[in-house]
Amino acid sequence: MTDRALEPVHLRDEASALEATFVPGAGMLCSSLRHHGEELLAQNVGVAAYAQQGKTMGIPLLYPWANRLAGFDYSAAGRSVPVPRDLARVRVDRNGLPIHGVVAGLMTWELTPADDRDRSSDALTASLSWSDDARPQLFEVFPFRHDLRYEAALRDGSLEIEVTVDACGEDPVPLSFGFHPYLSPPGAARQRLLVELPAMRPLELDAQQIPIAAGQALGSQRFELDQREFDDGFDQVSEPAHFSVTGAGRRIELTFREGYPYAQVYAPQAGQFICFEPMTAPTNALRSGDGLRVLAPGERFTAGFSIAVADSR
Repeated sequence: MTDRALEPVHLRDEASALEATFVPGAGMLCSSLRHHGEELLAQNVGVAAYAQQGKTMGIPLLYPWANRLAGFDYSAAGRSVPVPRDLARVRVDRNGLPIHGVVAGLMTWELTPADDRDRSSDALTASLSWSDDARPQLFEVFPFRHDLRYEAALRDGSLEIEVTVDACGEDPVPLSFGFHPYLSPPGAARQRLLVELPAMRPLELDAQQIPIAAGQALGSQRFELDQREFDDGFDQVSEPAHFSVTGAGRRIELTFREGYPYAQVYAPQAGQFICFEPMTAPTNALRSGDGLRVLAPGERFTAGFSIAVADSR
């Protein structure tokens, strides 16, 4: 993959001192979000490693499924689908399970002509056609014809991201995607990060992180991260739902605005970040069918979230 294929697009909002960078050739990865010049997202090993190997960073779009499947096949929307055991297309987790859909470098998005001319604006729009003739490598993994539209904008101190799925063909289209925002307040010690979670219901997980039952609903929570770690799934996420992390004089609030009734909270002890993951369906929904919404042919669906940044001093 060439540097040209990973050419970034920069958004800038002077009034709020926010800047965001996207990489259409890496699955529309949001590779950077800066506030007053300081990076708010974990960078890990960089854009190329993410695009080619699925090494996570920034705010990746997890498509066509978020998190893991319990095996290399699924049945959804009237189709039984074998998932290719091909690491160039589908990455695996530490248990060898397929995770986070297709490798991002295969999902090259097309910017609209206006966005292609102005690469320092405060908004962008991109599209991707998912079909057997346009994207056969993708279609084999997820054989449901549809179009995707990705919109991002910096407005009033927030980054807003929306994805629209258009079931434009004769296929019903399952919805099981999500995002993985690696929020990392600069200069903050992990143990002193102040975390706020909305009221949700935790999902009981097996040893491979697959949901097996629902737990007891929890009220909203506010706590210091300290030595706690998370890799936890939730349902009954309200709309809108507000998550936040505060550290070193800066508060980052992530709001599930619409279309995301499920969440994953991820904060390993070894990482200097926390993720509040908006999800259209729970982990493994393509296999279990639990919580899986399917678009009828001709139907459209839009899901959106936002990240607001403010000084907390």
